[in-house]
Amino acid sequence: MKDGKNILVEGANGTMLDIDHGSYPFVTSSNTLVSGLFCGLGLPHNSLTKSIGVCKAYLTRVGNGPMPTEINDEIGNFIREKGREYGVTTGRPRRCGWLDLYQLKYALMLNGLTSINLTKLDILDEIDEIKVCTGYKINGEEIHNRYPDTIKELGNVVPIYKTFKGWKRDTSKLRQKEELPKEAIDYIEFIREFTHVPVEYVGLGPDRTQMIH
Repeated sequence: MKDGKNILVEGANGTMLDIDHGSYPFVTSSNTLVSGLFCGLGLPHNSLTKSIGVCKAYLTRVGNGPMPTEINDEIGNFIREKGREYGVTTGRPRRCGWLDLYQLKYALMLNGLTSINLTKLDILDEIDEIKVCTGYKINGEEIHNRYPDTIKELGNVVPIYKTFKGWKRDTSKLRQKEELPKEAIDYIEFIREFTHVPVEYVGLGPDRTQMIH
């Protein structure tokens, strides 16, 4: 830092696995938020200049815990197989669901992220209609400006969806934003508009070259 060099830190585990702010008790044993890197690495809080949130174009979760947008049909199975959604260590199948923007907005707030890296957009290439969760209802009442306080409350959530037309095109070989199908751009732009955080990168495959800036 004294030499003016950049330091790149890669986080581990998702926001909802944070021991303090995640979906307790279905969490890991540490702080997974951006704020955890300061006490974990001994960096001063004012050293952070940029924070990129890595987010799949759909939602996954390993193991138990509430997941309001889980897809329990052939579409969920298709996403799991095409996205190779199996635990790296255990091989356990990951639960797959539609992107939960209400949860994502909560994660962005907790982390103070400056941009989003939206990965695995190509996994949705063959799906006719793509949903995103834009809000929650609990006991028939839509909640606003807060995330459910308890596991019990989160378990009773009914997601509110917005549906997008699928682009039905192979995007894995695209390298420029202008090459993306209009439907894919609409999907990305809605994420930006809803979260008020720019989507800086879009991942279209596992290779490091399969990334649009």
